Amino acid sequence: MAFVDELNLHLKAGHGGEGVVRWLHLKGKDLSGPAGGNGGRGGSVYAVAVRDLTALGNYVHEKKYKAGNGAAGGSNSKEGKNGDDFTISVPVGSIITNKETGEEFELLEENQKEMLLKGGTGGYGNEHFKGSRNTSPEQSTEGKPGEMANFYIELQLVVDAGFVGLPNAGKSSLLNALTGAHAKVGDYAFTTLNPNLGVLYGYTLADIPGLIEGASSGKGLGHTFLRHIKRTKMIIHCISYEESDPVKAYTTIRTELAQYSPVLAEKQELIVCTKSDILSEDERKEKRAALADAAGVPVKKIYDTSIYDDASLKTLGDMLTKALAGLA
Repeated sequence: MAFVDELNLHLKAGHGGEGVVRWLHLKGKDLSGPAGGNGGRGGSVYAVAVRDLTALGNYVHEKKYKAGNGAAGGSNSKEGKNGDDFTISVPVGSIITNKETGEEFELLEENQKEMLLKGGTGGYGNEHFKGSRNTSPEQSTEGKPGEMANFYIELQLVVDAGFVGLPNAGKSSLLNALTGAHAKVGDYAFTTLNPNLGVLYGYTLADIPGLIEGASSGKGLGHTFLRHIKRTKMIIHCISYEESDPVKAYTTIRTELAQYSPVLAEKQELIVCTKSDILSEDERKEKRAALADAAGVPVKKIYDTSIYDDASLKTLGDMLTKALAGLA
């Protein structure tokens, strides 16, 4: 199933069934009183949150969905059958906006269910109108139409920490090494086109596709994936030792985060230098010192790691787990 993180849909609740005119037939008396039942209620439209990042992919090929209509009332005062509800499954973290009213629904917990549109009420049968002055009513009413609207659905991942960095910064490899995830890895930019998730001791980590200069204004993958780190508790900023100018790589991403949302710039940040196996300790020390000055943090707060160095991975994993526990 394809990963889809934004979608436009036209949704419609069901029409209420019509009330009917019917008569009670008793032996020896053809018209023994009104007995027309009310129409059934039209089905409503709901959204439910599921732990499936590909859930929106189910609705890509068809953009219009509707709930069932209520059935007409029956004789002998029988009420018509209610229309079937329609439920759309969306990933946890989805924001659903009614484009007609502006109303928003945030689905942040698994199995959270929200009514988006209400089905129409059923019409009244003639029995409803019986009274002391109207013993043989012949009127009935039609059912009411269900609500309908266009909706915009946007997914913003709900994760504990998000890996950010320029393309080919080693984010996917690091996620795989720390969590056993199976993100696609390659030696070229934009290998990752979809966010990848992994779990480290109960904490969910997300590999956000590589950002570039101008991402905040939509360049590269731009807004498509910047929104996925809005809800993270911590940013893990990955900078490859392959970069000739790691300070520029760092400031480029920091600028894009701040321009996209000031909130992102205020999130706790962990700076990780990846691919430490390709440089000597002296070379790494020089680059870490420059990064520390640019970031305004002690050199000891910048971590070296390599997917080929189990000790560095364990140190990083333990530190990250401890930091996330402090943010819980």
